[in-house]
Amino acid sequence: MSKRKKLIDRLKEKYKLVILNDDTFEEKASFKASLWYLIIGTSAFAILLIILTITTIRYTPLKEYLTGISDVDSKKSIIEAYSKIDSLEQLSKANDVYLANLKNIINGNISKTKLEKPKDIAKPSDSVKLNQKLSKEEKELRKMIESEGKFDLNAEQVEEKSGIASYAFFSPLRGQITSKFDSQKQHYGIDIATRRNENIKATLDGTVVFSNFTPETGYVIAIQHGNNLLSFYKHCSVLLKKVGSFVRAGEVIAVVGDTGEYSTGPHLHFELWFNGTPVNPENYMTF
Repeated sequence: MSKRKKLIDRLKEKYKLVILNDDTFEEKASFKASLWYLIIGTSAFAILLIILTITTIRYTPLKEYLTGISDVDSKKSIIEAYSKIDSLEQLSKANDVYLANLKNIINGNISKTKLEKPKDIAKPSDSVKLNQKLSKEEKELRKMIESEGKFDLNAEQVEEKSGIASYAFFSPLRGQITSKFDSQKQHYGIDIATRRNENIKATLDGTVVFSNFTPETGYVIAIQHGNNLLSFYKHCSVLLKKVGSFVRAGEVIAVVGDTGEYSTGPHLHFELWFNGTPVNPENYMTF
């Protein structure tokens, strides 16, 4: 009992913490407290510090650096970000190739080699003979379907209508054709002579993909239409549409001029490209 009483008495003993000036020994501040309160205060501070440390590590990015454990959601976000970056990089490369090809077309730099026509895919009957016995009901069903097919539209007519001939082209300009389409001489369009400052109109609905100045062909505007159709309008004096603008057929897009090294007077050099191949505009519209 005496040892326990002595310990309690020591804990109840009061201590004084004094802050003195080192030169004058003047008392600046003092704090009185028993040893019991000092122990409780120190323990409470230590517990609070531990709780704050654990909370900080658990709910902040420090957890990944200190423990090496990463959040599953964070990993998913990083993977998705890398995937988007990779997709954007591929899209950027594809756009660079597209713009390079477009620049070559505008400047008239095109390879003379023609694309080979893909070979027809062999039909199953050409290589494999099916040994299958048909029931009576299946034979009657096939006869009915074949008889109905006789009244369908001609496949060649449908295919022809779905091509470039099915479009109703709008003549971009009225004038005199001074130079015709000639792929042998690498003249992939027609030259239409007219008065200066005449309006140039879009031949079809589409989106402007190029609108800028080139040294060889002056001010050029190019429009991307549906079904892989591209139209080019060169040697303009003024361009009225910007890249990304959607235009309607017959809408004014530029003004006739005499710009570029290849120009010999006020005229419009008009080109029409279908599936990457130049075609003669005179086959589809009158000027």
